[in-house]
Amino acid sequence: MIHLSLFHALILAIIQGVTELFPVSSLAHGVIVPAILGWKINRQAEGFLPFLVVLHLGTALALLIYFYKDWINLFKGFFAGLKSKNLNINEDSKTLYLLALATIPAGLIGLLFVHKLKKLFGITSIAAVFLMANGVILYLGEKRRRKQGIAKISDMTVTAALIIGVFQSFALIPGISRSAITMVAALYLGFKHEYAARFSFLLATPIILAAGLLEVPKMLKLHMFHFDAVSLISGLAAGIAAYLSVYALMKYFNKYEINALYPFAFYCIIFGAFVLTYRFI
Repeated sequence: MIHLSLFHALILAIIQGVTELFPVSSLAHGVIVPAILGWKINRQAEGFLPFLVVLHLGTALALLIYFYKDWINLFKGFFAGLKSKNLNINEDSKTLYLLALATIPAGLIGLLFVHKLKKLFGITSIAAVFLMANGVILYLGEKRRRKQGIAKISDMTVTAALIIGVFQSFALIPGISRSAITMVAALYLGFKHEYAARFSFLLATPIILAAGLLEVPKMLKLHMFHFDAVSLISGLAAGIAAYLSVYALMKYFNKYEINALYPFAFYCIIFGAFVLTYRFI
């Protein structure tokens, strides 16, 4: 069992809502921040991961609200494609098809390895090391990105979608950010920052929802009303923080097309190094 006060839960919710979409790893921050602040939280407890999943569901809801027009158009296009028996009939149909393909690798890898990776979730030093690795990935991704720029998400190939999906699976490691790894892959394949971010956020939604379907029942089995109430309030807080974050990030990537990932890269490297130093003082 885990026992979280409402204050601690809300702080974790806000951190998760912000860092899930910023390319700085929400899972790493969920592990590191309580350790630094000295909170007595059993992060290895059976209920900790389901609690984090509720926060992720709040984030998924925020993404659905922010991109609701995109999702409506995507499904309209998809059903039009089904009716005509041609998924490439329009841009929206093809985009949803590509998103579905990109979701498959992370879903399969997650089902195969999530139980082994759970053992790493509560280890602060491992999260810090991979957070630094995340910073290096962001730095190299920005430095070596292709310059041509894909004009539309629907212009990408099936192979490119699968490659981004495989890269997304690395986000199962605490410290590696889902948005960071998918954006870097998209930039390498020729996306502009704005389109890379949009594809990353759209791609994150089904993965987060799928994780919720697998883990939320475990939380309900705890039969603790107080825990459930705290989780629901925290999920709402995470959703609000996530909505504000995606709004700010889309504005940021639309404005800054050059060197946009460097600030996040330096933050991850510096913060990860600080955590490692802090632990060994």
